[in-house]
Amino acid sequence: MNKKVGVLFIHGMGSTLDDYAHDAIQELRNRISGRGLNRDDVAWESVFWAPVLSMRETQLWVDLSAENDLNWAKLRKFFINGFGNATAYQSVHDRRNDVYGRIHSSVLESLKELRVKLGGEDKPLVVIAHSLGSVIMSNYIWDRQRGRDAELFGATPFERMETLAGLVTLGSNIPLFTLAHNPVACVKFPPPGLPANLKKRAKWLNFYDSDDVLAWPLKPLSMGYADTVTEDIEVSVGNILTAWNPANHAAYWNDDGVIKPAAYLISSILEECQGAAVEP
Repeated sequence: MNKKVGVLFIHGMGSTLDDYAHDAIQELRNRISGRGLNRDDVAWESVFWAPVLSMRETQLWVDLSAENDLNWAKLRKFFINGFGNATAYQSVHDRRNDVYGRIHSSVLESLKELRVKLGGEDKPLVVIAHSLGSVIMSNYIWDRQRGRDAELFGATPFERMETLAGLVTLGSNIPLFTLAHNPVACVKFPPPGLPANLKKRAKWLNFYDSDDVLAWPLKPLSMGYADTVTEDIEVSVGNILTAWNPANHAAYWNDDGVIKPAAYLISSILEECQGAAVEP
């Protein structure tokens, strides 16, 4: 079947299973069908970069805790899995075989898989990125737009993010990674080469929960972000045990307040590929 739009998921910090996007994909497919569209016209792929660091994180915990009685074990593991990810990713990225490069290679491999599902063509792309995954995708897009390591990451317009028509960030901590930068610059979105009809539909939606201390609005960061991010959307994610506290950071994927606008964005782009209009 000739699929028309590709959707790429990327997870964030913390312990993650390789099927983290399964339920979200099923819900999005149902929503797309509910709009009278063919959900099989959309191809789906997930970036699973956790294995780049998981063994080292596990070994670190074993080494530190084996002969020491450490309190708050679950919280300590969260900090290793979460902030350890962030520290390792951002610490050094001047060599091709470092953590930064290996994670970006995982992104590239998933993009290649997604492009195959799209018939090997450079179709419109929507990225849904959670937490540290939003930082990773922002950096990946930034590097591609500036031609960094073009021989490794620039084989097709799809891989260079030139067909990016939708960006959905969930619980994003991009602001925490801008402190070393003045002024704070933003990626170009929609990309300059995106066809005019798709530019009209292109959106960057940023979802954050005010109870999630790792999630932030993006538009206040700078004039660049104010002009580029379509909307910061406050949501309340999680269940009765997590909705009111920072444990809700992992609850964005299946929240109705996230799924509904994301499904509309994907549907809008899909309809544009078919030359019709979508009802809100």
